[in-house]
Amino acid sequence: MKPLRALPLLTLLAAPALAQPPAAPAKPAAEPEIDLDALYRQGKQLFDDYAPPEVKREFYFPSKQEWDAFAARLQAALDQNDLGELAAYEPEARAALNALRLFPDYADYAEWLEERLDYIQAAGVAARQPGAALPPKPPVLKPGQRPPLATPDIPYFNLWLARMRVRPAPARATALLPVAQAAFAAEGVPAELAWLAEVESTFNPSARSPAGARGLYQFMPTTAKALGLSTWLPDERTDPAKSARAAARYLRTLHGKFGDWPLALAAYNAGEGRVRRLLATQKARTFAAIAPGLPAETRMYVPKVLATLQVRAGVAPGRLAAPRAG
Repeated sequence: MKPLRALPLLTLLAAPALAQPPAAPAKPAAEPEIDLDALYRQGKQLFDDYAPPEVKREFYFPSKQEWDAFAARLQAALDQNDLGELAAYEPEARAALNALRLFPDYADYAEWLEERLDYIQAAGVAARQPGAALPPKPPVLKPGQRPPLATPDIPYFNLWLARMRVRPAPARATALLPVAQAAFAAEGVPAELAWLAEVESTFNPSARSPAGARGLYQFMPTTAKALGLSTWLPDERTDPAKSARAAARYLRTLHGKFGDWPLALAAYNAGEGRVRRLLATQKARTFAAIAPGLPAETRMYVPKVLATLQVRAGVAPGRLAAPRAG
């Protein structure tokens, strides 16, 4: 009988380093820590009560030690910069997603994991095809033919462009995108960037990770509070308009600090400090220059966001406007 390697991911998702939005400049009051032991007990109880008989015949629920060991390994793979190591977790992550979908109470977590599995799968393609990081060679033009728009110098942009072109937009975007775009425009940020919600939450206002991130733009409680959002009665991270205004404000701040959108997005995902240190130590000025030193997840996240904007909004990365002055 095999251990249920899927359910350990519930503890992994509670690990604070995973997909944690960067800390804002202010230092809000500390949030209560996640009770991992309680989460484990809840997962085991759900398995005992609701797992179908065929699942129980094939799997057993792991011990706490097995659970924590798996969590630590996968967290490390997401946080380091080896795409091949991250890709090796695809079978376990896929099994984890299937297990989460067994339990209705974990539907919001399943959507979060589905997005991370997307990074893992793309990392597999990238690891097998080293040339995927490079832009394609310029085409040979016939007389009178105009050259296409230059491909941006964003590693793995074309890999993600191909993936996003065959993927339908989330159904929830129809209702929520106008709200988010209006909020971004009100903050002087290009309205096209509201599509960031597809990458962060597939436009699910209730999306959450057990680490504590929540909402369309996946704010951790401390970051949300620093941006003026309440996280308790009501939790304004689940309010589409307020969450979008906060995301736009934060992106505007990051663009002001780093000077372009690829670096701002890297800071949104990996943290301002990490991006700033890499730029300083490598004497670099671009995302492409520091990408090899960023977490594997961030290396996939930035090109995915930019490819999403091009496919959904028709805006190539080099054409995305800076925030409006004032």
